[in-house]
Amino acid sequence: MNSGTENWKGCFVKDIQDNQSIEGVFLVKEMSLSETKAGKPFLTLTLMDKSGEITARVWDNAERLKEKCQAGEIITLSGMAQSYKGSLQLNVKGLQKYEQTADMGQFLPSASGDPQEMIAELKKYAMSIDDVFLKQLLSLFFKDANFVHEFSHAPAAKHMHHAYIGGLLEHTLGLTRLADEVTVLYPSIDRSLLLCGTVLHDIGKIKEFSFAAPPFDYSDQGRLVGHMVLAIEMINEKIAAIADFPGALAFRLKHLILSHHGRHEFGSPTLPMIREAFVLNFLDDLDAKINYIDRLCSQVEGEGYQWTPFQRTLERFLFVPGHAGQMVSDDDEALGKTDGKEEESTRQPSLWEL
Repeated sequence: MNSGTENWKGCFVKDIQDNQSIEGVFLVKEMSLSETKAGKPFLTLTLMDKSGEITARVWDNAERLKEKCQAGEIITLSGMAQSYKGSLQLNVKGLQKYEQTADMGQFLPSASGDPQEMIAELKKYAMSIDDVFLKQLLSLFFKDANFVHEFSHAPAAKHMHHAYIGGLLEHTLGLTRLADEVTVLYPSIDRSLLLCGTVLHDIGKIKEFSFAAPPFDYSDQGRLVGHMVLAIEMINEKIAAIADFPGALAFRLKHLILSHHGRHEFGSPTLPMIREAFVLNFLDDLDAKINYIDRLCSQVEGEGYQWTPFQRTLERFLFVPGHAGQMVSDDDEALGKTDGKEEESTRQPSLWEL
């Protein structure tokens, strides 16, 4: 295969059918070496591309081939798709490392919008606020090229919402659009404070997640400290460079960051106590849930409203419209595979478990 040709990728996960002969290029998300009851080694791979995930088994030459298919490697393989206990798997006949330069956009789910256009729109909102100190603060972030690059590529979450490359930027822009509309309906809200809070509320996620190369996961500081505290540290660093930044204003902004999850059990060390904090919490939850539900809808094959499996994270079933012939990747939680029951499905569309 050649990355310069139209068909270098081969098949996509979402198109694989039972008893189909497969040749394609995939990203290895996970690899494990095990033994059969007879003591023969075999490999279990979780393969992915932008359309989903699938499990693959390598029964022959497992120990020799394991070095070629470590997590994060891109491999080309041939094999046969077979259904096993209701799930589709690949029986791998041959594999090797993909030696060409691969387009990672074919393997990792990403935001639909153009990153440069989204950044430009977000910056326009930031520069439209009236408070000179908050505008200066946001300007320092947008002038930081490394920050802008990381912010444009980071996912917004591990599983639930906007959990894909560019998801953080997409979520932040969507939230800022909503916030701007709300300030028109409620003139008592401090527009400058609210919009600054929406732009900065999740910036700590560029340090919380390790996403420079797959497989993606939490960073050490992400697990130990969390994105809210990391965001406060980043804001403090920028504020220190602004002369006479009002202390009371800094406290109100930090309150928005620390309270935007709304409840202690959801990770916020403090609860919303000012109008702008309430609005940020409500809009953040709204944008996250609509994104979650929209992705569920896009995975429903067939037209018309249908019931999803029980959504444990939302503690309810959902009644969603389907779209015939459309399918996008997502994680097992968003697919409803969290109620402890094995779903009768022949493919494993999934995002990555970050």
